[in-house]
Amino acid sequence: MTPITTTAELEAFCAKLKGQPFVAVDTEFMRETTYWPKLCLIQAAAPSAEAVIDPLADDIDLSCFLDILRDESIQKVFHAARQDVEIFNNLGAMPKPLFDTQVAGMAAGFGEQIAYDALVRQMLKIEIDKSSRFTDWARRPLSDSQLTYALADVTHLAKLYPLLRQRLEREGRLAWVTDEMNDLTDPANYDVEPENAWKRLRPRRHTAKYLAVYRAVAAWRERTAQLRDQPRGRILKDDAIDEIATQTPTDADALDRLRSVPKGFSGSRFGPDLLAAVREALKDPEGYAPVIEKTRQPASPAAGAVVELLKVLLKARAEEAGVASKLIATVADLEQIANNDNADTAALKGWRREAFGEDALKLKRGELALVLDGARVRVVEVRRAPKAASAG
Repeated sequence: MTPITTTAELEAFCAKLKGQPFVAVDTEFMRETTYWPKLCLIQAAAPSAEAVIDPLADDIDLSCFLDILRDESIQKVFHAARQDVEIFNNLGAMPKPLFDTQVAGMAAGFGEQIAYDALVRQMLKIEIDKSSRFTDWARRPLSDSQLTYALADVTHLAKLYPLLRQRLEREGRLAWVTDEMNDLTDPANYDVEPENAWKRLRPRRHTAKYLAVYRAVAAWRERTAQLRDQPRGRILKDDAIDEIATQTPTDADALDRLRSVPKGFSGSRFGPDLLAAVREALKDPEGYAPVIEKTRQPASPAAGAVVELLKVLLKARAEEAGVASKLIATVADLEQIANNDNADTAALKGWRREAFGEDALKLKRGELALVLDGARVRVVEVRRAPKAASAG
């Protein structure tokens, strides 16, 4: 098998993709030792064309393929798309509209985050050859068996897509997947602006001084990781950001006393810049600290028990519907519902409210009960006796 290695070959292939109803896409990339993922291979398959594209080839410009990803008249099909979407978003080509077969599999009753090979096995009755799974995709040349393995990912995906879509349409669940795709293609999920790096972490305090330093150190780490093209964790661990924000060291001795900071860090090439970031944040903590809205109400004494009941209800309703419970609600959703009947959570909106949210509120009001029937939990309505008329 010969991959596409020139712009002319790629343009000829993209001409075949134009006008197709969908194109299945997969990537092979490396990022174990880098901040930015290194795109090593692109596989694409439409109903009448398929190819493996070598983005590392010297004489290739990916522009025409990126145009295909931007073309909203062509459905883009991925499996477990988040990292692939991140790569193409970094290249300025958010794949829209998107269909993720892993999410679709969850809606179609194939379980939580079903693996690609398992979905192929169950739907297409094909066993995937895994012998090339741990290939170094950056190495050249790639063997025929490696290229065949890579292409098979999208040829099977192109067969899965219409079957899954038809199944979801038949069961009235296509809109469920569409909601998830809107989240997957939200650029905010792939924001790499250093000043926003703190948002993907979990600050433990809410004082201005703590938050200002927390934001500054997170931004410093993000900029450093990007400039050096190294993973964030190799620059500084998450727990070190929290400790620095708590202790606010402004000199080398204070930094070296922190338990979560590597020994001798202050004397490394990173130390002076990190301390400078801390000192800068401390000049105006109130002005630099991010504003964190407290959306959750204080937990009620009974909230923990309510969450446990809601977990049982969620499992029961998910099993009845034949859908992965994670697609309906998360533990964080249940915690919010336990504390607030009007919580701003996806589980109380749209199809999720119909599938679970309304029943969750009824359970809280005592209008539903959970009954153990053998090994199965049944959800039953509670019939309340009418109030007796008071004596006149």
